[in-house]
Amino acid sequence: MSVIAFAKNWDGKFKKSTYELVSYAKDLASRLNTQTLILSIGEVEETELEKLAQYGADKIISVEDSRLNILSSRIYAEVISQVVNKEEASLVVLSDNNSGKAISPRLSVKLQAGLAAAVLDVPKSLDPFIVKKQVFSGKAFAFVQIDSDKKILTLSKNSFGIKENVVSVNIEKFSPELSDDIFKIKVRSTESAENKVILADADIVVSAGRGMKSADNWQPVEDLASALGAATACSRPVSDDGWRGHEEHVGQTGKVVAPNLYFAVGISGAIQHVAGISRSKCIVAINTDPEAPIFSVADYGVVGDAMSVLPKLTSIINSGE
Repeated sequence: MSVIAFAKNWDGKFKKSTYELVSYAKDLASRLNTQTLILSIGEVEETELEKLAQYGADKIISVEDSRLNILSSRIYAEVISQVVNKEEASLVVLSDNNSGKAISPRLSVKLQAGLAAAVLDVPKSLDPFIVKKQVFSGKAFAFVQIDSDKKILTLSKNSFGIKENVVSVNIEKFSPELSDDIFKIKVRSTESAENKVILADADIVVSAGRGMKSADNWQPVEDLASALGAATACSRPVSDDGWRGHEEHVGQTGKVVAPNLYFAVGISGAIQHVAGISRSKCIVAINTDPEAPIFSVADYGVVGDAMSVLPKLTSIINSGE
């Protein structure tokens, strides 16, 4: 009857989203009067695993296998299902990131478990089991009831927060039974960006649209992002025109982000873009058009030319005033 959370690592390290997930799993376990089990897959140092105990991990199950250092949703779903069955867990939680979105449907089929994706809070009710999530591109909320014995949830970023709850932890090794067939698909190489804040993990995002008028005018956006330690992003027309890569496209058909602070620079505020940023804690809009729709969803607005506003804002931040 325990709660299991899958703690994804990045090159052997955990990120803020992992600590939020562990905090969430601990709250769920307390409500169910059961244990909080955290599953780590891949090679992670014990000192890094012990950090999870600061947020309520009662037991950490570590699966160390060099073949598992590169994430495969098929293989990870198999490993997680074996641990769930071994521990007789009734509830599995994952972060609603790229890995969680890929693994959870496979896991749902394997465990015959009901799945609620991108939940925003702890269950409204435990019997029946009802959770809250956004629908219609963030324009409404839905309450989803899961009736299966086993249940799977993915947690939206920045929806629950990080809560310290220091406990003594037991780290247990587990070796899953994996056939050679499951490793038929192999990753030959990987590429990663160096010295760049990843958009999906960023607490601050500086995003710009066609109001910048040209790809040649992007330097002020880069400078502000650098001063803030932020990720850069863009609207769909910008990526479609080739000004920026599609990996930076934020919106309904691009990446959905939930940073603490989102700058919308020269972005009109079309409904498709707003759908991708609606979970941002604070939105700051900068636009020359005072009637731009983006101002209706922004917490703060600046009516002005980005080529003038951004350098001044960057200068203030760099000066520490």
